[in-house]
Amino acid sequence: MAHVNIDAYRERARDWLRANAPAFVRTSQIDVAGELAKARAWQALKAAHGYAAITLPEQYGGAGGTELEKIVFTEEELAYDLPTSFYGVSLGMPVPIFLRHAPEAAKMALAPSAIRGEQIWCQLFSEPMAGSDLAALRLQAKRQGDGWVLNGQKLWTTWAQFADWGVIVVRTDPSVPKHAGLTYFYLNMHSPGIEVRTVRKLGGEQDVNEVFFTDVFVPDEQRLGAVGEGFRVALETLMIERYAIADEGGGGPSLESFISLAKQARIGGRSAFEDGEVRKVIADAFVERQGLRSVHLRALQAIARGVEPGPEGAIRKLLVAKTRYKLASMALELMGPDGVELDVELSVRADFAQSWLDAPALRIAGGTDEILRNTIAEKILRLPQDYRPDKGVPFNQL
Repeated sequence: MAHVNIDAYRERARDWLRANAPAFVRTSQIDVAGELAKARAWQALKAAHGYAAITLPEQYGGAGGTELEKIVFTEEELAYDLPTSFYGVSLGMPVPIFLRHAPEAAKMALAPSAIRGEQIWCQLFSEPMAGSDLAALRLQAKRQGDGWVLNGQKLWTTWAQFADWGVIVVRTDPSVPKHAGLTYFYLNMHSPGIEVRTVRKLGGEQDVNEVFFTDVFVPDEQRLGAVGEGFRVALETLMIERYAIADEGGGGPSLESFISLAKQARIGGRSAFEDGEVRKVIADAFVERQGLRSVHLRALQAIARGVEPGPEGAIRKLLVAKTRYKLASMALELMGPDGVELDVELSVRADFAQSWLDAPALRIAGGTDEILRNTIAEKILRLPQDYRPDKGVPFNQL
């Protein structure tokens, strides 16, 4: 890995963002089409200046940079409320795993347009009966000629309604144990037989979808990895982002925003900032944030040395999600009747009410609190795995 003056890189990124980002800040949560157009323009601008896909190879339109550069740019970009979520999944996992396993001709044909933001990729993993236990998925793929025919359903697929391509894990052999019967493909989301239905979340967000497959044909040449090795490729996909980068507010308003609200709110005729319970919430959040900053710094140092960081991401996500919910709940208490009013135009990062409504999703997406605790228990505390009665049993006998 080439030596990078990371402080100089941060300054260049900060200067570039200061000059360009303000024109692309989000202005509406419900005008999805308008925000998508803005997101495409922002992605194209980043691509033209080497910031769109920092770690991906240059021959496909990436910057060929380091993981540390990507982390630094992401941290600086989070200072602005930009419509980056449309490409968060696309360039975070599907496109990188596609570049690892697809034929060269396919990579040259599809990757550059995805990096420029002209196409969006989705990740078709979760199902109604398979979320945290991905290996329990039921969407079937049966061999037919030079390809496979897919039938079934996926759920919680982010931005599937705008996706041109997607990666998908399917069950190709139900007669073997559940982890062994899965295969991984990439597919055209405009294929006949695919129906996308948007799921409107409680706060009005329209980012997740149900996707139904009825006799959808996928050529075998679009298989990523060997038949039956889909679970391994799926785990590889989830590990591509070696250290999940999330802002310290977990996607919601910052601790400083909460402190400002507490100073303005009144309890018994006095500033809420003077209330013991409110101060305890602030102190707890501050202590956790300082601890997470230390964990984060250690992970950055490991990445800079070329070392794979450990399960720090599980600790980070678990605590950030819990703290965000606690701050949002207390903020609504301090706002009183005003906290009942929901401004659907405001984003989750800008509004405590939206943050409170969205907080449960943060504690589910990317690994539930329970799964994260298992990860910490097994990988850090070295505790034994939970008992698995389905281990070694053919899937069609469960």
